[in-house]
Amino acid sequence: MAPLPETNGGGGGGGETLSDAWDYKGRPAARSRTGGWTCAATILGVELCERLTTLGIAVNLVTYLTGTMHLGNAVSANAVTNFLGTSFMLCLLGGFVADTYLGRYLTIAIFTAVQASGVTILTISTAASGLRPPRCADPSGASAACVRADGAQLGVLYLGLYLTALGTGGLKSSVSGFGSDQFDEGDGGEKRRMMTFFSWFFFFISLGSLLAVTVLVYIQDNLGRQWGYGICAVAILIGLAVFLSGTRRYRFKKLVGSPLTQIAAVVAAAWHKRGLELPSDPSMLYDVNDAAEAGEKAKAKQKQPHTKQYRFLDRAAIIEDDASAAKTLPANWRLSTLTDVEEVKQVVRMLPTWATTIMFWTVYAQMTTFSVSQATTMDRHIGPSFEIPAGSLTVFFVGSILLTVPVYDRLVVPTVRRLTHNPHGLTPLQRIFVGLVVSIIAMVAAALTERKRLHAVHEGAPTLSVFWLVPQFFLVGAGEAFTYIGQLDFFLRECPKGMKTMSTGLFLSTLSLGFFLSSALVSIVHAVTGESGKGAWLADNLDDGKLYNFYWLLAVLSVINLGFFLLSAKGYIYKEKLIGADGAELEEDAFCHA
Repeated sequence: MAPLPETNGGGGGGGETLSDAWDYKGRPAARSRTGGWTCAATILGVELCERLTTLGIAVNLVTYLTGTMHLGNAVSANAVTNFLGTSFMLCLLGGFVADTYLGRYLTIAIFTAVQASGVTILTISTAASGLRPPRCADPSGASAACVRADGAQLGVLYLGLYLTALGTGGLKSSVSGFGSDQFDEGDGGEKRRMMTFFSWFFFFISLGSLLAVTVLVYIQDNLGRQWGYGICAVAILIGLAVFLSGTRRYRFKKLVGSPLTQIAAVVAAAWHKRGLELPSDPSMLYDVNDAAEAGEKAKAKQKQPHTKQYRFLDRAAIIEDDASAAKTLPANWRLSTLTDVEEVKQVVRMLPTWATTIMFWTVYAQMTTFSVSQATTMDRHIGPSFEIPAGSLTVFFVGSILLTVPVYDRLVVPTVRRLTHNPHGLTPLQRIFVGLVVSIIAMVAAALTERKRLHAVHEGAPTLSVFWLVPQFFLVGAGEAFTYIGQLDFFLRECPKGMKTMSTGLFLSTLSLGFFLSSALVSIVHAVTGESGKGAWLADNLDDGKLYNFYWLLAVLSVINLGFFLLSAKGYIYKEKLIGADGAELEEDAFCHA
């Protein structure tokens, strides 16, 4: 990674202004006095605090819910995955608000404050004795001797958690986009600095994750949750203050409107004209050239080649002859350009890949729930005095990510280039494929480790070392390095140019749905196998359960999902091939080449 530049400007004279960016007073932004690395660095600080807070809460929350609030393993696991799922799902809401109403700057500022308020409530809920149930009468933690947290205590805890999730969603939806706004893509030097910004953005995410699973988890377990959460609240407020300090130097972009509106308008117009017959010649449909003649803003769009897939949507570009029928919908909801239609088609083409990556994040969710619960039952000592916090086992997960990325860039990419002559190495879909395969292997390793742990328990053997869990953490981390970057590359590369913000939300929604799917599977398994007894898979006491069967279930579901992924990838056409067709019609059964 290149060293963080100290210069702020992007080149050009002191009086040069940008045509597509404005300063805080609404004047054209001066290149030398706005944007650049000084502004980008303050934005990176906000993201560091967000990652520290969200992951610091999530990776150790299950131990708090089971050990302090006295909830069962299944209920606690679902609370964690629902919290993370909500955080990522709210990125879609945050992106819509930023694009349509507030802009990225105000969205970041407001939702960072919301996140700070949520963590403050969490701090209070863990510090006030009245907001926690009494300690178990039996030190061994037998369920009969423990009083479960009541509705009021859980209500305050969940209020803090979901305010934090709301703040995370709004902040995360805009922070990378606002950071890239500080660089001018039309200037070669600034464009290179923008690419460096994304490298530093990933570095700061990883740094925040590393601090969360080591320092923050250690503080929570040894000094108290209130100290750990309190540090997060203070860090967020400091990050917000630093972010606001850069207001006079930021570059702001005009609101462009949410692409969700474009998608809804195309679908509504196509449905409204569902009874009309499509013309045999696509050139008869309304397109950007017609819009340009009408003086509409669509003239700025790049014309897209017509495709034969999802031709139902082409009806949105049919010009109606019946004026009275046209008045049943607002003008922009009854007629769309063919280019708008093709952009919506491109999003639809991405949905099978979107759907088949959800399962990876269901596997990922186990690293913050049941894998942490496993760690609490194992020997975590290093030497005679130091005991590893259970939540800190995820350091192997983060370390795997940090190790896999450079190994891929330095070893895998050059090898693949020589074999396939592809300058980019693996394609985005191939990277996702590798991640999905690795996640299957991780669940097999997790199942085998749990069987070995239970065998030691039932045979009276010495407690198994927690380091037996390292393979499953390491494998899922390596899988994330492939899947996360592959997904991000895929969604940013394949989404239409005007839908970049939505593409980030679409990508992050796979994480959200993966966590929610984990919650659903846990609830179903818990209901079918029971809470206790010989048949229970997810017993409150893991030693009495069959957690390994749940891991086997995830491995089988992942294999089935991999099959569907391969089917969708086989028929996918990359956008550059569509545009490269130079207007030629492309058939639906085209094969996705490497």
